[in-house]
Amino acid sequence: MKSLKRIIILLVLLIANFTVISSARAASAYELDRDARQALHTLYTKNPKAAEIANQATAALVFPTIVKAGFIFGAQGGDGPLISNGGTIGYYHTSAVSYGLQAGVQKYSYVLFFMNHKALNYINKHGGWEIGTGPSIVIVDTGAAKSMSIKTLNKDVYAFIFSQKGLMAGLGLQGSKITQYTPSE
Repeated sequence: MKSLKRIIILLVLLIANFTVISSARAASAYELDRDARQALHTLYTKNPKAAEIANQATAALVFPTIVKAGFIFGAQGGDGPLISNGGTIGYYHTSAVSYGLQAGVQKYSYVLFFMNHKALNYINKHGGWEIGTGPSIVIVDTGAAKSMSIKTLNKDVYAFIFSQKGLMAGLGLQGSKITQYTPSE
């Protein structure tokens, strides 16, 4: 009987996690574009090296708000535009699920800078991307950004995670699934 109660509790928590994540997916194209530009401004203000990388990038996939929630089972998700040459060329959803010692809710932003057409073509050709497969990616933290040189950029994609709010241990992109979708107008 105890194990049945545990299973029911875990299922309720899992459904609650997905409800939290799904609620973040209601933004219109206009709102996503506006929020993405605001998120980029925040990133560039706090991390000038990100602005330098952006100037070298072919495109940027901006997720202005990712919601991550979990209690043993966890889920995260959010939407954002793919921006190239100052214009939006598509919209994508990112999501991931996890299992383990975790509890809490957190919001954050992240940007993927595509440094070449090969990486950009990969996400467009496949209608999305599961991070950890395909193009090589480097997650840039504040310390690493300070020592980076634009002349030594040799990876396909550089990721910046920023504007964390809330309490949840651990942030990562490995295993995140990114899929193309069409937001409401």
